[in-house]
Amino acid sequence: MKKFKIIPVIDILNSEAVHAIKGEREKYKPLKSVLIKSSDPIKIIKKIKHESSINEVYIADLDAILRLEPNYSLLTKILKIHEIKVMIDPGIILKKNILEYSNYGLDSLILGLETVKNLEVISKCLKIMGSHKTIVSIDMYKKVIQTNVKEIKNQHPIEVIKKIEELGVKKIILLDLYNVGQKIGGIPPLYLEIRKQFNGQILVGGGIKDIRDIELYKHHGFSGVLIGTALHDGTIEIEKLRKINLN
Repeated sequence: MKKFKIIPVIDILNSEAVHAIKGEREKYKPLKSVLIKSSDPIKIIKKIKHESSINEVYIADLDAILRLEPNYSLLTKILKIHEIKVMIDPGIILKKNILEYSNYGLDSLILGLETVKNLEVISKCLKIMGSHKTIVSIDMYKKVIQTNVKEIKNQHPIEVIKKIEELGVKKIILLDLYNVGQKIGGIPPLYLEIRKQFNGQILVGGGIKDIRDIELYKHHGFSGVLIGTALHDGTIEIEKLRKINLN
């Protein structure tokens, strides 16, 4: 059985780490964290790694997602941090975008349903990056799929995930943008049903409230959680993450 992952989230806008709330990206402000008095993504990642022994981060490049201006320079610097694995959502739309990231030495490339043009882009990524480095983000807002892909628009998330799995996808992220930054807590019944249906690895982002949530997701067979707000406001103590991470 693969080790349960706790993965810190770094949302980047204008080359700064920002605090994400409910997917309202125009309202995102520079991150204020109890861990460090800086919104510099490099400093934040180094601090988290040093304090928690966590060696993997999730990067949402909002410069790429919102403005189609990928922050390659910052990504290159992050990848130079010693022993850090990077999974990134850079707003992939087309196959050419995948090729741009294929030589960066990423641990995983995330394809968000919110941005991909069609399902063929996912199939192309599986061929280029391999199933072990391809993660599909099931982007939702209040449990409704957010996508421009006509063949899955307005479909129930479970039906969408079945189609994704048929393509050969083995890793997904359940990301309800409404839950982001809100520390709602608990596991939505939809997620438990998806866990029963999907045979691959499932990471969950948005709504993580405290250590008990992390333990709950682990107990129910999920592969890991993405944490942001609860880490930076001190609700989840970084020392406790170290202990979970070592188990």
